[in-house]
Amino acid sequence: MMDLMNHLALGLSVAFTFDNLMYALLGCVLGTVIGVLPGLGPTATIAMLLPVTYALQPLAALIMLAGIYYGSQYGGSTTAILVNLPGESSSVVTALDGYQMARKGRAGPALAAAGIGSFIAGSVGTLVIAAFAVPLTRVAFQFGPAEYFCLIVLGLIGAVVLASGSALKAVAMTVLGLLIGTIGTDVHSGVARYGFELPELSDGIGFIIVAMGIFGYADIVKNLARTEEKREVFTSKVDHIFPTGEDFRRMMPAVLRGTTLGSLLGILPGGGALLSSFAAYTLEKKLPLRRGEVAFGQGNIRGVAGPESANNAGAQTSFIPMLTLGLPSNAVMALMLGAMMIHNIQPGPQVMTSNPELFWGLIASMWIGNAMLLTLNLPLVGIWIKLLKVPYRWLFPAIVLFCAIGVYSTNNSIFDIWTVGLFGIVGYGFLKLGLEPAPLLLGLILGPMLEENLRRALLLSRGDWSVFITQPLAASLLSVAVILLLVVLLPSIRKKREEAFVEA
Repeated sequence: MMDLMNHLALGLSVAFTFDNLMYALLGCVLGTVIGVLPGLGPTATIAMLLPVTYALQPLAALIMLAGIYYGSQYGGSTTAILVNLPGESSSVVTALDGYQMARKGRAGPALAAAGIGSFIAGSVGTLVIAAFAVPLTRVAFQFGPAEYFCLIVLGLIGAVVLASGSALKAVAMTVLGLLIGTIGTDVHSGVARYGFELPELSDGIGFIIVAMGIFGYADIVKNLARTEEKREVFTSKVDHIFPTGEDFRRMMPAVLRGTTLGSLLGILPGGGALLSSFAAYTLEKKLPLRRGEVAFGQGNIRGVAGPESANNAGAQTSFIPMLTLGLPSNAVMALMLGAMMIHNIQPGPQVMTSNPELFWGLIASMWIGNAMLLTLNLPLVGIWIKLLKVPYRWLFPAIVLFCAIGVYSTNNSIFDIWTVGLFGIVGYGFLKLGLEPAPLLLGLILGPMLEENLRRALLLSRGDWSVFITQPLAASLLSVAVILLLVVLLPSIRKKREEAFVEA
């Protein structure tokens, strides 16, 4: 316990510098704006901003990107409640009851429930990270190449199991990501692979290019395909921000349930904010209604507080596997992992010992960020409503230009700009076909690590494949991966899984 307090004291001393506070504030503001504006998710935004982080200190860059991620969870609820238009995918279920509350003149209590629930959940999620980081890092030091290979396999299969939609499509996207990751020069033999003799592909296709294309540009194409009439504007006045005593009695248990569920699900590969919010809403619906409580879907405050708490707790705890094991649990964490690599920081358990200021400074900044978000969101509701009135025809050219400048600045290559455009078209095709792009990005990030650890394990064992089943830890991880895969392929489980994603 004393060690934990010392670590947090170190983190707070680092995070409470002027520069880091400014970047935390910038990330929180950007995240909230991105959450409010439909079509601009944290994944696309972080992908666009990665080139900008070259000029920043590593800790400042990570603090800003983290603020964008958990800040977007706050902002997404604003539009979900006010105009029934979730700014974030994890806020879809918030719209079901939040918008009905707004229509009944209770937008203020709905926004307050979302903000208070988010703050409590974010604070608890950060505490969970701090508490579990040291024990998990100790375990991670027991990992060799064989164990890391099995862990990555488990992570990829976990992403498939928890991806929304068809499991087969998720497998296909993961495999496609792994294949894209093999493009470039083989580090062991020096032979160019799958580059079609194009010198621009000798170093492979950067994950920034792929992420910006399939998330950023694809979202632009998707939004341009919609008519402007579909963008509803909220014109009612928002007053009576604070919930009543009865509201508090109903929402606080939901906040605690959502926080607990989100904290657990955020750690899982493929988990994070989206899965947590859906699960929390399903849980609240299963619980009996109290006397005088309105039905779900008609303005129940528990339907706002539970999912909003869960998605913020899930957003926070999804940092745990990325920071302690170097294993991203979702697409945003994959981008955060990439940001660390850009600054020559090798992700994994050694970060805590080799760079404790960065590790604990990032964790401490999350508390600061959550406090900033609570004070930002409730008083500035009017500004966020005005943002919704900005025509998209003014927004998208600026986004396209910003993306192009960002991509060009990484390698000074026109080829990269064309490649982003190509992946933008491909990404839009994925959306039309119902293919979730996140498993592809995870496959692309983890593919080279998977191959590297496979080769190292086989080199150390002199080509003996049994190393993956004779090492206890490796065998355990591989067994869990196989069980997960078998379970999700069972017809009854597959049906239940598809219903779970549709139900909310």
